Amino acid sequence: MDIDAIFLDIGNTLRILMKEEPYREEARQKIAALVGTSQPPQSFSEELDRRYKEYRKWAFEHLVEASEEELWTRWLVPEFPAQHIAPLAHELTYQFRQSMGRRVMADGCTEVIHELHSRGYTLGIISNVITTSEIPDWLAAENLSRYFKSVLLSSTFGRRKPDPSIYLEAARRAEVAPAKCAYVGDNFSRDVAGTRAAGFGMVIILPDPAEKDLRVAPEQQPDLVIHSLWDLLDHFPPRNGHQE
Repeated sequence: MDIDAIFLDIGNTLRILMKEEPYREEARQKIAALVGTSQPPQSFSEELDRRYKEYRKWAFEHLVEASEEELWTRWLVPEFPAQHIAPLAHELTYQFRQSMGRRVMADGCTEVIHELHSRGYTLGIISNVITTSEIPDWLAAENLSRYFKSVLLSSTFGRRKPDPSIYLEAARRAEVAPAKCAYVGDNFSRDVAGTRAAGFGMVIILPDPAEKDLRVAPEQQPDLVIHSLWDLLDHFPPRNGHQE
């Protein structure tokens, strides 16, 4: 396919979640202290998880992403004074994500990104995420920011995948026509539907290794299924004027 730009998801694509309990418990304690609840951190965390599921259901139905302030003052801890919670929303969101587990880079992440960039592809990120700064901070810490021309997060854009507008805006920022863009994600229904609706030239799925049954409906069938980021190098050779 005539592809000039490759966009990648973050969760289960560039980073993998490790559910390490001591790491998660430390984050739960920090959240409880920040909010000022008298509830034990574990039970308070369980209530936050329940409310977060309600929020996600609403967000998926409407294909929108609330701001960090709205997430906490409207959905997660509406019983606490908004004037107390709103200034803490950024840190609360960060700690809430840490309470899910520690995130580590997928095998080959840095090497594959570097190689695709050196082969002449414009790179970008499109990701549904509730935090505004965690991804940019991670990219900067790993010295990866320079490789990505377009980084579009639902938390800053306000719309979620599979709304085609988030894909179209990412392509616009990368200055590449959608038909010349490929997207690499992990969700057959959401990522295939969104890229098709946006007119992307190619959609690639890197499924969760724990997913045993990969049968999907015809309308959710991607152009390519891979099982490692390294596989991308087999399908995207150097573009004109670029060498291996």
